[in-house]
Amino acid sequence: MTAPRIHPTAEVSERAVIGEGASVWHHAQVREGATIGPGCVVGKGVYVGADVRVGANCKIQNYSCVYEGTTLEDGVFVGPEVVFTNDRYPRAINPDGSLKSVDDWHVGRTTVKYGAAVGSRSVILPGMTIGRWALVAAGSVVTTDVPDHALVAGNPARPLGWVCVCARRLSDDLKCRECSRRYRREGSGLGTLEGGDTP
Repeated sequence: MTAPRIHPTAEVSERAVIGEGASVWHHAQVREGATIGPGCVVGKGVYVGADVRVGANCKIQNYSCVYEGTTLEDGVFVGPEVVFTNDRYPRAINPDGSLKSVDDWHVGRTTVKYGAAVGSRSVILPGMTIGRWALVAAGSVVTTDVPDHALVAGNPARPLGWVCVCARRLSDDLKCRECSRRYRREGSGLGTLEGGDTP
């Protein structure tokens, strides 16, 4: 077993769980109840909110904000300065002018599924599901669910095609020219591949 590495400048709650072999770098903050899985890399200045769940072998790059209500499954990549929001109707105060408290809002729940990647400076609205092996291009604003293996980009993010597990864009016949894996349509996304297995 390899102990996690936590930089001296990082703030990690005593009530957070950091998996074996994980690294939490300079000035990162991991709040109470958060779980960082084994083998993860949490970059400089990253914020991980209360009760956030991060699976094994994820990479969260510098200055990203993963707010309460977010779950990252195993193998998820989060580029620099990505923001996972959690309040669809944000206000600092109630209609009577009083400061909002925890009891005055409902946390939006977002899930990023196995192997997906979110590009730098993207914003993910509350309540989204980003599918397995999907790829969100840099600078996107995700306002609807993203299917498995989908490539989306823009504001709002719109589908541009499909991507392989190796992150290369698939041709129209759903074949990867880089690694020769083949896919087929399944539901709203891509399903079982041929010519190579994934978990």
